[in-house]
Amino acid sequence: MKQILQSLKNGATEVAEVPCPAARRGQLLIRSSQTLVSAGTERMLVEFGKAGWIDKARQQPDKVRIVLDKIRTDGLMPTLEAVFNKLDQPLPLGYCNTGTVLEAGAGVTGFASGDRVVSNGKHAEVVSVPVNLCARVPDGVSDEEAAFTVLGAIALQGIRLVHPTLGETVVVTGLGLIGLMAVQLLRANGCRVLGLDFDPARMALARSFGADVVDLAAGQDPVAAAQAFSRGRGVDAVIITASTKSNEPVHQAAQMCRKRGRIVLVGVTGLELSRADFYEKELSFQVSCSYGPGRYDPGYEEKGNDYPIGFVRWTEQRNLEAVLDMMADGRLDVRPLISHRFALAEADQAYALVGSAAPSLGILLQYPALAQQPDAALRRATVPLAAPVGRVSSLARTATVAVIGSGNYATAVLIPAFKAAGAALKTVASSGGVSGLHAGRRHGFEQTTTATDEVFADPQVNAVVVTTRHDSHAAFVLKCLAAGKHVFVEKPLCLTSQELAEIVAAKQGSSTMVMVGFNRRFAPQVQKIDTLLKGVTGPKAFVMTVNAGAIPAEHWTQDPAVGGGRIIGEACHFIDLLRHLAASPIASHQVTRMDSATGDSVTISLKFEDGSTGTVHYLANGSKAFAKERLEVFAAGRVLQLDNFRKLTGFGWPGFSKMNLWRQDKGQKACVAAFVRAVAQRSGSPIAFDEVVEVARVTLAVAEAAG
Repeated sequence: MKQILQSLKNGATEVAEVPCPAARRGQLLIRSSQTLVSAGTERMLVEFGKAGWIDKARQQPDKVRIVLDKIRTDGLMPTLEAVFNKLDQPLPLGYCNTGTVLEAGAGVTGFASGDRVVSNGKHAEVVSVPVNLCARVPDGVSDEEAAFTVLGAIALQGIRLVHPTLGETVVVTGLGLIGLMAVQLLRANGCRVLGLDFDPARMALARSFGADVVDLAAGQDPVAAAQAFSRGRGVDAVIITASTKSNEPVHQAAQMCRKRGRIVLVGVTGLELSRADFYEKELSFQVSCSYGPGRYDPGYEEKGNDYPIGFVRWTEQRNLEAVLDMMADGRLDVRPLISHRFALAEADQAYALVGSAAPSLGILLQYPALAQQPDAALRRATVPLAAPVGRVSSLARTATVAVIGSGNYATAVLIPAFKAAGAALKTVASSGGVSGLHAGRRHGFEQTTTATDEVFADPQVNAVVVTTRHDSHAAFVLKCLAAGKHVFVEKPLCLTSQELAEIVAAKQGSSTMVMVGFNRRFAPQVQKIDTLLKGVTGPKAFVMTVNAGAIPAEHWTQDPAVGGGRIIGEACHFIDLLRHLAASPIASHQVTRMDSATGDSVTISLKFEDGSTGTVHYLANGSKAFAKERLEVFAAGRVLQLDNFRKLTGFGWPGFSKMNLWRQDKGQKACVAAFVRAVAQRSGSPIAFDEVVEVARVTLAVAEAAG
């Protein structure tokens, strides 16, 4: 299928051939017929991409601070690589989609194949969208009209926050698509509306919808006009739908309002507020969040948990439905807002228009009809990228790899490591298709797919790399074992004791490798510590301090069912590292949890069978300016200190004082290379399976004890 992608590095857009997504659980698979270009948001993204590095930094000062902290802790080159990798990823554009349901995913009710729907799907021939972000299109509304629904919902949500009543006077600042729809919705609500803009054509449209207007380009005074419009009382409310860096729209809004007036920001403006503007009139100011309640709530959007209507009357989905109802009965007319139509293949012309000074308003992208492009052709799940890797016989002495999951870490770290280690890159699989396409192109995979199960049936693939969300790890490991394919799974191995038991049972009697990406034990400085400790008799004490940093409670890693929590998801790394250095099984463990909302600051105490002890301080309440990881080893009257995998210092060690690296090395490349060699040479796993199971069992027990 075709999809529009944009480069954040240079602002270029392309219509790319992308694997069709699957109908995921809780989602609708939709064949697009029309999508609307959001001129404000998409112009901003294109301009950001075209900006130079300095201008990009100026536009995102918060990100600059994060980068500077990372430079201090990780070094310049790893930080620059991380930034460039992020900017190198293509961005799928669009969020105003009309189409027909091809398939309803598991757990979806209320929708069926053939239904016409609107959604916040991308500019793509086929999209997979969570059901709560979709709404059925009434018969009287055309596909072109329906494509405006999402932007209409943004306008409607801003209006709901204003709480307008019949007869009130409301100013709309900025008469773009959202502003013009806000004018109509306010008029339908019985309000008198005054619109402000610089564009004569947009002002003419606002007049046709029943609004009075102020021509800012002609130098008309908006405050004076608002005073006259409100019969000298001041307007009841102002909705700002403009996009500008200036603080003036908010300042003007405050001057226009009556005492205790309301101001709602829907667009983007400067926000250096004057206290005097708001203090004397006791004005209220609120920023509207997109299409309504539920936006950015994973429980609502991703899991499909609706809010009870008795408590939350208007959600994202119900706002979409309300806008469609207004279109159906003629109170919201978007047909005059259409300025251009382009076929999908002409998307470059559409975005050239968006980025130019030429006048435009509603730009529609139109998709091939069923007769031109049958569903079967659209739903191709695998896209070839490079020359085939060759016949199985010619690859018998190497690892022929399929990678499942193509997020930031996989694309920037793991896949390059497999390529450098000499693995043949056959298939990269992703759920949505775009990230897999990017990883496949960048690193030279033969093909990319969204049909993950095909990986396990491919006779050429003898090793699978799993880098997906944690809740899928165990299932993929079991599929690899059933198919007789070696598996390299990013931590953690699994999320539950039941999953661990199933993996252990499946592994019995099998020569298939199951290796977890515990890379720290392969880091060069850890290898040096290993060598030094081999000459030590008697127990050792290990102290691992991890300045993990805070992650919001709503992040998927904090969800016990999806990410397993941070102890299972990340602290397992450090349990494994201490288990490796002690070279002795873990005899017992204890955990102390710091009281916090997320419960991800803990101290884990380990006792090893040889009498050694280990302590992992996994802390989420520190500063990002401090190094993330520090290891201290106390043994035989000597001390080793490893700071952030860059500086290793010895105290009291004969013949050893320090081992410093130019750049951080956490052992990812060496870990991957060891796995690839083991596959090619058909030797044993670089990490004994018994240790993998032991670390998983202890980690699960620690997480349970931490509550």
